[in-house]
Amino acid sequence: MTKEELLQSVDLFLLDLDGTVYLDETPIGDMCATLARLRGMGKKLVYLTNNSSKTPDEYIKKLTRIGLWGEGDAVYTSAMAAIEYLRARHAGQTAYVLATQAVRGQFSAAGIALDDVAPDVCVLAYDVTLDFGKIRRFNECLAGGAVYIATHPDDVCPTAGVPMPDVGSFIAMFERACGRLPSVICGKPFTVMGECVRRAFGVPAARTCMVGDRMHTDIRFGNANGMKSLLVLSGETTQATMKDFPDRPDVVLPSLNEIF
Repeated sequence: MTKEELLQSVDLFLLDLDGTVYLDETPIGDMCATLARLRGMGKKLVYLTNNSSKTPDEYIKKLTRIGLWGEGDAVYTSAMAAIEYLRARHAGQTAYVLATQAVRGQFSAAGIALDDVAPDVCVLAYDVTLDFGKIRRFNECLAGGAVYIATHPDDVCPTAGVPMPDVGSFIAMFERACGRLPSVICGKPFTVMGECVRRAFGVPAARTCMVGDRMHTDIRFGNANGMKSLLVLSGETTQATMKDFPDRPDVVLPSLNEIF
């Protein structure tokens, strides 16, 4: 597929964040103009991230601050997918949400009853305020038989300098501690988030494109959900390392800017 064919066949672009539209606090190339041009063509832009340490409002503030937010844009996180999964599959049940205070508030505002003592469900998100007390309580709830859900599977989170442990690393820790793995992981590359996106934005998978810099999350997500996929080489993946994965993107570009 050519990039021209991709543009013609897509109404909704799902955009990964770090490594795709920005690096830390810096937009990649003239990303502001690229995104404006996509909006001008009538394309819907949704910033789709596995990072469940922040609320949508926090992401919007950052995207606005660095000039990437535009009218009609939206943010969708793996925490939002987990909330929708709980509301659909565990309605009326209580949850211990291991997350930042802001994200716990997001679950509570969505009608999820929080219970840190004897929950029906344990939700593992990316808690950057994690301490031993939280680890111990979550482990006790898992050992007690609560349903176990994780927001996403990423082992590390890209940060300046050394990458930091992410939810995938937390999953490994709790597996060693109590012998359990999540029954459901909501974020990329799995289908829970794909189904949530289709319901939220009403665009068929065939008219949707996942844009990202990671083969094992972004491109696999597009493939698993019947979407088109665009790999950008502005972040983690290179021409050499993309060959290490079974997944294949529809289009590969140096960055999203080269779509024009």
